[in-house]
Amino acid sequence: MKNIHSVSSLLLILLAIFWSFKSSMPSYTPHSSIADTLFSTDRALVHVENMSKEPHAVGFVAHSDVREYLISALKNLGLQPSIQEGYTAGDWGNLSKATNILARIKGSNPGKALLLLSHYDSSPHSSLGASDAASGVATILEGIRAFLHENKLPKNDIIILFTDAEELGLNGADLFVNQHPWAKEIGLALNFEARGSGGPSYMLIETNKGNANLIKEFTAADPQYPVANSLVYSIYKMLPNDTDLTVFREDMDIEGMNFAFIDDHYDYHTFRDDYDRLDRNTLAHQGSYLMPLLKHFSEADLGRLQTINDSVYFNVPFFKMVSYPFEYIFPMLLLAVVTFIILMILGFQKRRLNIKEIALGAIPLFLALVINGLIGYFSWPVLKWAYPEYQDILQGFTYNGYSYIAAFTLLSVGVSFWCYHKFGKGSTQNLLVAPLLLWLLICGGLAFYLKGGSFFIIPVYGLLASLLILINQKSPHSILMLLLTLPAIWIFSPFIKMFPVGLGLKMMIASTLLTTLTFFLLLPALGTFKKKLQYATLSLLLGISFLIAAHFSASYTVDRANPTSLVYLLDADKNQAHWATYDHVLSGWTAQYIGVQKEHPQPNEHKTLSSKYGTGFTQLSAAPLKSISPPLITTNKDTIVGGYRHLDISISPQREVNRLEIFTNDIPISKAIINTIPLSDYFLAHRTNGKLISHYISNNEDTHLQLTIPRDSTLALTIYEASNDLLHNPLFSVPQRPQDNIPKPFVLNDAVIITKTIRF
Repeated sequence: MKNIHSVSSLLLILLAIFWSFKSSMPSYTPHSSIADTLFSTDRALVHVENMSKEPHAVGFVAHSDVREYLISALKNLGLQPSIQEGYTAGDWGNLSKATNILARIKGSNPGKALLLLSHYDSSPHSSLGASDAASGVATILEGIRAFLHENKLPKNDIIILFTDAEELGLNGADLFVNQHPWAKEIGLALNFEARGSGGPSYMLIETNKGNANLIKEFTAADPQYPVANSLVYSIYKMLPNDTDLTVFREDMDIEGMNFAFIDDHYDYHTFRDDYDRLDRNTLAHQGSYLMPLLKHFSEADLGRLQTINDSVYFNVPFFKMVSYPFEYIFPMLLLAVVTFIILMILGFQKRRLNIKEIALGAIPLFLALVINGLIGYFSWPVLKWAYPEYQDILQGFTYNGYSYIAAFTLLSVGVSFWCYHKFGKGSTQNLLVAPLLLWLLICGGLAFYLKGGSFFIIPVYGLLASLLILINQKSPHSILMLLLTLPAIWIFSPFIKMFPVGLGLKMMIASTLLTTLTFFLLLPALGTFKKKLQYATLSLLLGISFLIAAHFSASYTVDRANPTSLVYLLDADKNQAHWATYDHVLSGWTAQYIGVQKEHPQPNEHKTLSSKYGTGFTQLSAAPLKSISPPLITTNKDTIVGGYRHLDISISPQREVNRLEIFTNDIPISKAIINTIPLSDYFLAHRTNGKLISHYISNNEDTHLQLTIPRDSTLALTIYEASNDLLHNPLFSVPQRPQDNIPKPFVLNDAVIITKTIRF
């Protein structure tokens, strides 16, 4: 009978884990009949398909095509779109001419406006941008269409903003916030984004103050599938952020909510970010956020959202959003500690607790944490050693990454079962004491240092209740004990998956440790299992099976394409040319050019061109010289006033180009203006690798520099001028990639680059 209870309990635990994921998203039904006043995923998909046919980064031909499509789509909704155009450099020193698209729905009241926000440019140079962020633009277009069909005048104005050049440095948002008069009228911004092509969309708050009013109103809007928690909110506030909404918060103190999905992270910024790979359930999830929030916030008082108060919040199945004030954190922690002390006293009085068994119960806990921590810590280095090609997936999340998450999670469960089989010989109530003490310490640390994670105390209450029952009953009902573990399952299961998906497999240690800590919370149900060794063996075998499955899916295919890179690098000063790559393991396509005569670049031989992960060239090979005209550099002015030297320099391309990177020698630059845009004093003081500016060029425009340096200084400008036309430039005969290769994202790729250094 106990074996039957064990198996049934295990099956119910697996069902609860499944439901923690299943209940987080809607299910998309294709070609379903939906009323005109409701959000239709099919109608939104039409916009995604039309926007993601070609890469449409700033300066690319398809960029203007997408812009014209969106202007037409807004007009079809009966709106009067306008554009805002201008240069900005943002905070990253990435200069571009951004062209924002705007429209406005007038409300009945003169109060603050609601902003619906997404960006329409794709990442240079190869991303089709279906998820990032055609999905966001399509969500807004379809949501506004459904909203307008209700023929109801909103109380608040609704501003629609499709920003440009987000991928280059949040330039469009910077242009709007600092130069458009509508920016001052905004009370709340809702931003739709992506860092993958599927999975649930997470709600992340952007605020300079407290989140309490935002969470209160978000809960009142009652989205059907909320996925949000204050732990991520607290971490997010501690880290540098890079969404358009960050500019609104930092420069204009505008409150906002991001809605972004991160699953299938390997598609992020790649050619595989296409219409077919966008998860339809995910797009439906974005729509399930927008519609209730649009209806709610178009009527709410947006001038009263700011507050100094914060709330702890999290989502769980059936209850949707649960929240409570930060002021409850320490009382709830104190209540848990006092309850623990009372239960300890009660347990000793009833002779249900034993000091020796409690002490011995700490051994399996300690061993499981250490072993699983080591497994998680060394998992990614070992995987990169066994599969060197994984180094070329710069996102850090491999195509078979989900198999690795399953494998290491199961291995952690197996190790935990084995530790408690080998050393957990005491009664269940005694085994619970060490985990309770550990979890109270964790919750205490969170209460002081990461308050947003204080909802971790909720599963601890379940563990305390289990200890109370075990002290008073020798054979409590297994279903009751299982019910008390549900908060732990529903709260922590998504985290176990989320960390390595969103941050890369290097964060597998977070999954293995969190799996172990969750196992401790499940001890009231698992501790009664008599055949722990068999469950340990089963878990370990399943974990190994997933590792084997990952091995057989490690090779590249058409669906799991190899991200490869190749550039032609011409040094105009030395009159030398090289093929260069960022790849660690050469594909057959790249090896045609980086062959047996390859060499590794010397340290600091080439500047680190701007990229998300600071990726540099890994291998070089001599290349034939081509007749390519370098940029024309003209000194318009060189004067000395007082202790400073003022330079006015123009750089004019002599061919069709997409990007210009400018680096300087190590001299102080007190003032820099690029194409009329001044670079901030902070940026100039904290430049890295000598970078001055990255100019993402539209219409082959010149780059105009106005620099102020010390009067006796010599300025050396090193210029990298690039065109993304290596595969179709008539001077070259580089073949198209095979179908199981794609351009490597996040780096300057498929480019013809000319370098030149000039001194002034």
